[in-house]
Formats: sequence, structure tokens, C-alpha cells
Amino acid sequence: MASVAKVSILDYFNIVFEGENGKIESNCKACGTRIQAKRSVTSNFVTHLKRKHQAMYDDFVKRKDMKREGYSSGSLHSFTSNGGNTRFSLPISPGIGGGGRGGRGGGGVGGMGTLEGGVGAGSGGGVTKFDRHDPRQVLISEAIAKMIVLDLQPVSIVENQGFRELLQFLEPRYTPEPQHYIQSQLLPAYAYQVQVTTRQALASAQALSLSLDLWRGFSGATTGYLGVTCHFLTSDWQMRSALLACLPLTNGSSGNRVLSDFDEVCHSHGVSGRAFRVVADPFQATATTKPCCLPGFLVSPPLANTRDDNDVDDDDDDDDEDELDNGNGVEEGIRNGHGDGADEGEWEDSWEQALGVCRVDCFSRSLEQCVREGLRSCAQLSSTLAKAACFYNYITSAVPPEKLSQVFDGTGLTMGAPQHTPPAGRDWAAQLKVLRRLLDSVEFLEEMSGPGELVLGASERALLRELTDTLEPFTEAWDMVHGDRQADTQTDRHVSISLGLPCVLGLRKHLSETSTPHCPSLLTALSQAVKRRLSPILEDPLYITATTLDPQFKLTWSSSPDWHKQVLIEELSKHSTASCPTDPNTDLHPQSQTPPAPAPSPVSSLSRPCKLFSFIKQRPATQAKSLEQELTVYLREEPTDEEALHYWRRKAIDFPLLAQVAKRAFTIPACGSVVGNIFTTAERCLRPERGRILPKNLETLIHLKANYRLLWT
Repeated sequence: MASVAKVSILDYFNIVFEGENGKIESNCKACGTRIQAKRSVTSNFVTHLKRKHQAMYDDFVKRKDMKREGYSSGSLHSFTSNGGNTRFSLPISPGIGGGGRGGRGGGGVGGMGTLEGGVGAGSGGGVTKFDRHDPRQVLISEAIAKMIVLDLQPVSIVENQGFRELLQFLEPRYTPEPQHYIQSQLLPAYAYQVQVTTRQALASAQALSLSLDLWRGFSGATTGYLGVTCHFLTSDWQMRSALLACLPLTNGSSGNRVLSDFDEVCHSHGVSGRAFRVVADPFQATATTKPCCLPGFLVSPPLANTRDDNDVDDDDDDDDEDELDNGNGVEEGIRNGHGDGADEGEWEDSWEQALGVCRVDCFSRSLEQCVREGLRSCAQLSSTLAKAACFYNYITSAVPPEKLSQVFDGTGLTMGAPQHTPPAGRDWAAQLKVLRRLLDSVEFLEEMSGPGELVLGASERALLRELTDTLEPFTEAWDMVHGDRQADTQTDRHVSISLGLPCVLGLRKHLSETSTPHCPSLLTALSQAVKRRLSPILEDPLYITATTLDPQFKLTWSSSPDWHKQVLIEELSKHSTASCPTDPNTDLHPQSQTPPAPAPSPVSSLSRPCKLFSFIKQRPATQAKSLEQELTVYLREEPTDEEALHYWRRKAIDFPLLAQVAKRAFTIPACGSVVGNIFTTAERCLRPERGRILPKNLETLIHLKANYRLLWT
């Protein structure tokens, strides 16, 4: 066989640095773009050529095809991995291992054979396998890795017989990567790439805040995970979020240990001392509360598992009820293993001492706690909601789907087993929407399903209507700060705390004007919870500043504009670069302390004659506006619905001091980070007591899933 020159994707790049474990940095020969990866994982290089330089990519594919044609069907085909070591040496011939034409070669599946035994024929004749660095081989391997990350699948799925048969059917030329390669090389390489990309982005970030998430739910050596998320503003006023680390926790993880891990993560990513605020809930240090749901409103699969209030024989439903907090065990989260009060006190003390005034409670979690306490206060709600759930389960089995679509219009919960219900269908806000649709069309549904014992009585309808009307503003506030994030963890939607103060004012007004004759305890508990958990926001200078700097609000919400303006001036003075730049709680990266001066506008080349233009008045020297002057001019303008960051990007020249504070305040999120939703999904999908096996290095999968858009969008 004639010798065929080796074809490598790196031929199109200049290697400028090569470190340990095969890590390389290369510049594209066409455009100079810096690409970082491992020598054994070249998908970044292939993707760059395909997206940016189609002609070069076509040339690369053509050269690879020419190389493959140089091999005969009976030649020895070698596959190499990191460092050029031989992975497999497989003779390509029809029907290896006695499979024959179209048979299962080498004892494999679908004519492919096992990796160890050889590669069989496809639908006939020999099939030349892709080279390890072939673009199609690389892209398919990347797609498999993406699937594992998105679905939090165990890497062992690549060894499953059905999965390999599917691959053989879709692309016979593809050589499946072994489990150990994906586990020990491919996924860690992606994680390394995320870390490098994140550090580069944070190095030039204008402002940033952090979120701390603790998730506990498993027993054993690993009892949970710590997530550290960074919310940062880029130089072009784009808000971004990135999960810096996901670290496993053990039974011995104390509050001081968690804070030590947090400090180490901040130091390794270069954000120590730069965070404007840290969003961390103190109650999370001692317990992980269950998702808040309507008490008793449990949805089971259609018809098969429909049950009465007293029917508790269904194991899946029992597990589901244990997993969710339906209002009866509000503060009973899954404990960390610190059972006595002394340990819990140590947690909270270390939490407060370490983070201090830099810590901010998560607004959405405080809002959820208010709803949780309100639902727990009304004992008769549980039985009525349980009956409503049974009625819902019945009609979803008895009424044709085309009729149901007229009522629920996609808002209803997913029909199917509870463990497959999406996150949006398992929280109180989504359930309330379903309940409201149910009540609005109850006569129509009863007519379609026929009369029965599950029909809701007049008093029950009145109680449920009272519940939905009372909690409707809470649902609106929840939707404003969450949006579509619960349904799609890959979005980078950021909602700042500027919404918090107006939401609290709206909730207080609503509760003061509402009456609940059927369930007075609900209104009382909600009012008390809002007063205790949310009302302090109304006097918090940070929230006052963030809301006022939001151009859609300014001071239109204030009943005492003069007093709030004075609070604003004091708070703005703290965080402007002109005053106390060494404050550890507001210390930002040196690059962001003084905004870069804009390039001067071109000056007219024509000189200005003194005598000829002597009639023109002398122009006064321009003076910089003070903070108070900027605030006065800003508040004089009419509020606008323009997106806040877009507004301040446009107005940064007019209000440089205000913009400097705005960019910091808007980095503080009003809702939990994306990783919180991933934690919930992981617990529901991977609970060991349900016979599911935790994937190895689950923290790596969570890390990649949370940063999916950094890698693959």
C-alpha cells in the first residue's frame, strides 16, 4: 500500500504553547484566533474551521478522504490516542469473527463487533472506520458527550448494546469511544476548557456578584454538592453567568469547610475580593428544603394510578410525596448530618461572620418561604386540593386530549409518571396555574367526564378560588424573577434585585385589600410571612438603589421621594470610585475602578481666528457633574420600559457615576442560579433509593450542564 501522509487538524494551526497532560494553545493560521484544548480532544479546532473557514474545512475533509482511500479493506487500521499510543489494531475485513456478509462480526452487535474483537461489516462488505481525528468521528463523539451532559446520564451508557446498535445503524464508520476515555479524558477536557474560558471572561469583567448553592439529598460518602456561580458584566454591558465549581460534600463537611472551599474557588478563578455581593441563604447552611408544592395536590399517571384520598399503595406516588414538600413539613429539609443545635448554630455563625454585610438573601427563595408558610397555615386546604388532584387525574384519563387542549393549552402538567414531570410542573406556581384553569372550566370538564364522586362541590370551589386569587400576585412575582429558567437550564436569563422592592410593595397592597372568609388563616400567615421575610427590603439601601437605578421604576414607587433620594446619595457615595475604594466589600478589579476614558472626538482642522470670531462668547470650561447632579438629572427624565442594562450602556457617558454603581447592583440576581434547578433535576432523576445509580463524577456533569452555553452555543 502506498504511504499516505498523516493528516491532522493541527496542520491549520500554529501551536504556541504546550503544557502538561497534552494541553496546547494554538493560533488559527487564517485569523489568529487562540484555541485551547488537549491534543487528544480536537473538536474545538474542527468546529472553528467549520464555522469560520469553510474552505479550509473542506480541504481538511478532502485530505482525510484521500487518506482513507489509501487504505485497502484488508489493511491493518490503527487508532491512536493522546501521545500517539495505539488504542486498537483492527483488521478491516468483511464479516470478522465468522459474522459473514451482513453478520455480527466479532460477536458484536449490528455488524459492528466489539471494540476489542474487531469491526464487522455494515449491510455488506467491509466498512472503513473513521480515523480518530476525522471530523465526523470528532463531532459524533462530541454529540454523545453533549447528550450525557444534558441528560445527566452515566457514562456507562456508551457500553450498552442498544446504544451501540443505534450508532452502528446511523453511522457504521464511527468507532465508539470506550467508557474510560469519555470518563477520564473527554469530559475533563471539556471541563478544563470551561475553566479557561471562564477565567478569561472574568479577567475583563466590569463587575460581578456570586451565588452559593448547597444541595444535599444523598446518603453515603457524597451527601451533596456545593455550587459557586458567578454573575458578571462584560465590557459591552452583557450580563453572563458561569458555574465556577461544583464540589462534592461529605458527612464531615462543616460550615467552615464549605466556606474554605468557597474561598479556594474564588481564589483559583481570580475573583477574591472582587464580588460586590454574595447571594447565600442562611437556612441553606443547615437544611435543604424540599420544593414547595400545593399540599395534597399530587398528580399521578392517567387512569392506572388514579387513587382516592385514602389510597396510598402506589410506591411511586409515596416516593413522590416524600420528595416534595406539600406544606406539611416546611422547615424539615434533608439534614446535613449535623443533628444537634450546637452544630447548626456553628454553621450559621461561621456563615454570617465570613460573608458579613456582603451577603444577600435570595429574593425568590424568601418569596417561596412566604408561600410555604401560608399554605401550611390552612389545614382544610390539603383535603380539598387532594380531591382537586383526583378530579384532575380522572379527567386527564377520561377526556380526549383534543378536548383537554381547549382548557389547559399546554399549561397543564405532563401526562405520565410523576418522576417524569418537568420541574415547572412540580412547583406551587405552575400547579396554581393548572388549578386556575381547572376552576375556570370545571363545568365543561364535568360535562365531558360525566358526574361522579370526584366532582367538586360549591364550597370546595369557593375555597380553591380563594386560594388562587390570594396567591395570584405571588405567582406573578415568581414568574417575573424566574421566567423560563425552570424549563430550560441552558438559558442565560438574568433578573436583578431591582424587581424585589416593587414586588414587595405590590404584595403588601394586595394582602391589605384581600379578604378570605373561607380560609382566614391563609391571609394572616401570608401577611406575617411577608412582613418578617420581605418587608425589610423596603428599607434596605441596596434594594432602594437597585430599584431606583432601574429606568422603568426610578422613584415612581416611593411615598417619600426626598427621604429615599437622600438614602440613594449616601449609598451611591459608598460605591463610587471617588470614595473609599479600599472597602473590602466593594473592592473591584483594578480594571473596573476607573472606567476607560472615551476616545476624544476629532477636532476641526480649521483654526479659530481671535479677531474674526471675537463676537462669539467664550465657551465656559466644562465641569464634571457631581453625584447629586447626575441623580437629579436622571430622576427628572421620564421612566422608560427600556431594558436596564441597555439603558445604562447608552447613558454611561451622561451619568458616569451612576452607571458605575448600576453595573454592580444589577449583577445581583433576584432568583437562584441555574445550578439550583440542575440540583433539583439530579435529585429527582438519580435518587439511589429508587434503584438509580449515581454517575461517577456527577459534579463534572453538573458543571458542564450549567456551563453548556459556554461550550456549545
